[in-house]
Amino acid sequence: MADFTSVTDSDVIREAQRGNRAAFDELVYRYDKQVLSIAARYVNQADDAKDIYQEVFMRVYRGLKKFQARSEFSTWLYRITMNVCYTHGSRRQKHARHVQDRDIEGTDSEDHGALGVSEHGSDQHTLNMEISSRVQKALETLSAQQKLVFTLKHYEGYKLREIAVMADISEGTAKKHLFVATQRLREQLKDLY
Repeated sequence: MADFTSVTDSDVIREAQRGNRAAFDELVYRYDKQVLSIAARYVNQADDAKDIYQEVFMRVYRGLKKFQARSEFSTWLYRITMNVCYTHGSRRQKHARHVQDRDIEGTDSEDHGALGVSEHGSDQHTLNMEISSRVQKALETLSAQQKLVFTLKHYEGYKLREIAVMADISEGTAKKHLFVATQRLREQLKDLY
């Protein structure tokens, strides 16, 4: 089984579970764009997204022999992706707090965090960059679960039912996370609209 292009996921998974490296590579090829897209939306930094991507597929490689097809492979994969995003987010928050504490100890009263307003108010590109920056900063204030549910819904186009299955939560919990995230973002960005 060398050419996997017309083979179902189930067949490719079975081959990969038997140790066929080409079959595993095919699984990565089939799902890498979705995993990278979710990771990139979650962290909004290319290097961090690549780290998440690599961690996800390392976990898939290590855990593939235990995958029993009780759910779709894509659901299992996205659940791993979400867990890696959560873990990455909590590590990042701890690091940011440490850096912030260190910076506070060694700075003067200058405000380096202020968002400057462009003098070229009519420059659409500058305005778009400022809005994008504000939205990203607002997303960073959400909990990991809220951010991921919001991202999967509004940036990736998944339905709440699908998100609930991926996150292994009830649909009601997914709705709650989405509602709270939307309310918080509206509050933080109300001056933009």
